[in-house]
Amino acid sequence: MSTTTTAGWYPLEVTRVEHLTAEAVALSLHVPSELAGTFAHRPGQHVVVRHRSPAGELRRSYSVCPPPGDPAALRLVLKPVTPGGFGAYASSELAAGDLVELSPPAGMFGLAAVRGAHHVLIAGGCGITPLAPMAAAALRGDPDCRVSLVHSARTAADALLADEIALLKDEFVQRFDVLHVLTRERGGSELCTGRIDPRKLRRLLELLDVRPGAQFALCGPPGLLATAREALEGTPPEDVRTELFTSTATGPAPEPESLASRISATLGGRTSSVTMLPQDRVVLDAVLRHRPEVPYSCRDGVCGSCRAKVLSGEVALGQQHALDADDLAAGYTLACRARPRTDELALDFDA
Repeated sequence: MSTTTTAGWYPLEVTRVEHLTAEAVALSLHVPSELAGTFAHRPGQHVVVRHRSPAGELRRSYSVCPPPGDPAALRLVLKPVTPGGFGAYASSELAAGDLVELSPPAGMFGLAAVRGAHHVLIAGGCGITPLAPMAAAALRGDPDCRVSLVHSARTAADALLADEIALLKDEFVQRFDVLHVLTRERGGSELCTGRIDPRKLRRLLELLDVRPGAQFALCGPPGLLATAREALEGTPPEDVRTELFTSTATGPAPEPESLASRISATLGGRTSSVTMLPQDRVVLDAVLRHRPEVPYSCRDGVCGSCRAKVLSGEVALGQQHALDADDLAAGYTLACRARPRTDELALDFDA
């Protein structure tokens, strides 16, 4: 998965806070006409929210998940993850009229541009949020395609966007198939009950009549994505697109090989020079001291917001999930997972 980034923060007004489940909320945001181009998005893209409080600054990335009937709308669906996080703040304190700071939409996660394809979407928990608009766009934009969705959730009450997906199913009854697999309560059948393992996923795909040539899009936690990759062993890599929704297994950044490296960072058309200090774990730490507007969110190598191109010098890149083989071959790295390997390093965040 490759990712694009755009610098800049924009305060947008909250127009609605909708409680979707006991935990999840949907934020609808007003985009002024002068920012319509800035916040134009396509299914699968995400934005970064910046939340500033007395405790400090917090950044989180969320998929843009507009209602099926209004694909241009800017809506974010989120769940509280930790006390004091943005999800907890949004669900308990945000109200219509409040302002939220966002970066413009970014990201290259999306369905294959193959007319008439069978798109198979596999989601875990909140991983449904980019896949639901992708399904709607494919069904409306390509009358010859099929879409099948496997969504794993704890219970029926926890299945995000279930009502919207049911309406989409009613609209495209012949071309859209949906299977909800419930891990903590009984589903519609034994096959749709309990955790998904590779054998169960293969049986689900057989039920959905998935054949060679199908195009896959996966989004969810690491365990589900590992299961799906095992079940899809032998499928051409170019037919499988993935987005990691959360990261619980990201390893540490590599140990420094040049603590005093000089870094040249270009962002927004302006270049700054910074020096790695002993307390800097990764390149991002050093750059942020001089360029606080540098894009980042998760710091775990998942969202790809801090993607930059290495113009000169070398870096050691820790475990990450945002860059694919083509990105790496083209010289891209993630500032949140990279350590310099040379005394001089030049990065371009605009590339």
